[in-house]
Amino acid sequence: MKSAGNRAAFETFVDLFYTQKRVADAFAYLVSDRYIQHNPTIADGPAAAIEMLAPKFDESPDASFEVQRILVDEDLAMVHVKASRPGAPDAAVADIYRFEDGRIVEHWDVLQQVPVHAAHDHPMF
Repeated sequence: MKSAGNRAAFETFVDLFYTQKRVADAFAYLVSDRYIQHNPTIADGPAAAIEMLAPKFDESPDASFEVQRILVDEDLAMVHVKASRPGAPDAAVADIYRFEDGRIVEHWDVLQQVPVHAAHDHPMF
């Protein structure tokens, strides 16, 4: 079953990337050289992503990225994260990845600042 194999690999990737903040190691572990990036501020390819993301993860010891949930369906995987940095509002992040031949080949992300006041009492996480 493709989902089971992708889920196990993705959980390891998520741990390396978000929890341990080892961006280059996470990318070396699971990201393809054909990596397509849909975030308009990052070029395609794993090297561009590592260059942009390492300062936010590896080099930010006070930042935290709390994984809320992981979803995997066949060749798609998503992680929902609470991102916290000192001096900045928390953010809700949804990172969506596409697998091909057991490697991550594509990425989309959606980020939303956690508001100080909400129109309701439903939590974002």
